[in-house]
Amino acid sequence: MTVVTRARNAVSVAFVLNGFGFASLFSRVPDIRAGLALDNSELGLLLLVGALGSVLALPTAGALVRRTSAAAVVRAGAALAGVGLALAGVGVDLAGTAVATAAGLFVYGVATGVWDVAMNIEGAAVERGLRRSIMPRFHAGWSLGSVSGAGLGVLVTALGVPMAGHLALVAVLVLAVLPVTRAFLPAAPQEGHSGSAASAWREPRTLAIGLMVMAFALTEGAANDWLALALIDGYDAPRWLGVLGFAAFVVAMTTGRLLGTVVLDRHGRVPVLRGTALLALVGLLLLVLGPHPVLVALGVVAWGLGASLGFPVGMSAGADDPARAAARVSVVSTIGYTAFLAGPPVLGFVGDRVGTLESLLVVAVLLVPTVVLVSVAAPPPAEGDPAQQVSARRRGPTARRPARGWRGGRG
Repeated sequence: MTVVTRARNAVSVAFVLNGFGFASLFSRVPDIRAGLALDNSELGLLLLVGALGSVLALPTAGALVRRTSAAAVVRAGAALAGVGLALAGVGVDLAGTAVATAAGLFVYGVATGVWDVAMNIEGAAVERGLRRSIMPRFHAGWSLGSVSGAGLGVLVTALGVPMAGHLALVAVLVLAVLPVTRAFLPAAPQEGHSGSAASAWREPRTLAIGLMVMAFALTEGAANDWLALALIDGYDAPRWLGVLGFAAFVVAMTTGRLLGTVVLDRHGRVPVLRGTALLALVGLLLLVLGPHPVLVALGVVAWGLGASLGFPVGMSAGADDPARAAARVSVVSTIGYTAFLAGPPVLGFVGDRVGTLESLLVVAVLLVPTVVLVSVAAPPPAEGDPAQQVSARRRGPTARRPARGWRGGRG
């Protein structure tokens, strides 16, 4: 097994465990609301604390990776994530206070933010080493972890397992990533022309990619925060069925990411992203407006498929140039995560006035301009795209070959 192959496997585990911890926590959102006796607006503000932790940590993540290594930052993030998960569970079940729960969510937000950036940077390095598109597969691993976490959430919720015990177990499991990071690629020396981290905030393309990722992050994050509650409140579904709906969304998103590599290589970033944005829009409309359970179920699946590729493709687009990958991925992630910062309170505020289910139409409205915005993900002229590389190989050696610094095609 080569060094790059071992690193690929290690990065896959990091994505899986990150997604597992994330979905395990968010599968208990209905229990957080019930255990702390919160309304939707109060719950939205509580979830905002976790998102704030991530947004505050993200701008430093790229610099931390450059100064140490992706492996070191992933290890630190996983250790902090375990602390945050355990504290959040204790805050709801044992302390019974929003303050303790908010502290756990904040620590978890910081942890998952730096962990997320570091594993995406390492994934980009592995993808360059393999010379083929693989980033969507890493994010599919994140989604598979989410499926496992959501599935466990369905089981423990149905069995009435206390949230504190559930999240304490999850905290122990995510620490399995610590020894795995030893297989990450050696930290590469920084090139002299890589520029400062601050300069990435002045690059129009990087900022535009960040806005695109923000739109898709809101599309995905709205399901994490509100889908289970929307089914419970909007259709009088039992709590376990609401969690099952969230699990179905995650399964659909995972499927989209597993199949996304082939579709991206064949059709390119922009057409695929445009199609997925439209699919998510249709799915949301079916979920909110569908008068029949079958249409609602189809809407959940379409929403999951539509939300599947925006985040990973955005990370790839941000890392097109390996010399600037750490800084640009940090910027793109920071902008993207503002969706998790603003989304919960905005949708909670709207939900208290028009209903939890109907508040999801806000996301549908924002998807309309996103259909146009996805054009910013097109590889710059100096960079290659996996789809272009595949096309060039099919056309033969006389075709113009893209530069080596290609990138192609989100827990």
